[in-house]
Amino acid sequence: MIVPAGTVLCRLADMADGATKGFVLGEGEWPLRGLLVRLGDGVQGYLNHCPHAGHRLNFHPDNFLTPDGALIVCRSHGALFDKASGHCIDGPCRGESLRALPVGVQDGEVRLTGPLDIDQLVTRYW
Repeated sequence: MIVPAGTVLCRLADMADGATKGFVLGEGEWPLRGLLVRLGDGVQGYLNHCPHAGHRLNFHPDNFLTPDGALIVCRSHGALFDKASGHCIDGPCRGESLRALPVGVQDGEVRLTGPLDIDQLVTRYW
């Protein structure tokens, strides 16, 4: 399944600065799960997939951050990721990175800026 560029993921106003929000694209047992991180007026998007063991990063909806909100954390193994780059700065996958997704803000909405092939991403990362 190809999700086209321009697909709306959420409204920017639905996320506080520095906050995260999860999203799901596709259906069935293996939809694509992602997360968004608001950084000022911009947003970064990543697959919700730890490069260490392939687990989802969160256990509870939209709960992707350390208690102080400074870093993305994998709840399974404690890996810590920079919010702006997705780079792992500590934990079992130090030096690796979260898989970035093409997202941007247009007219107050967070949208895909390029198409996503869900079948390819799910096969490769799950």
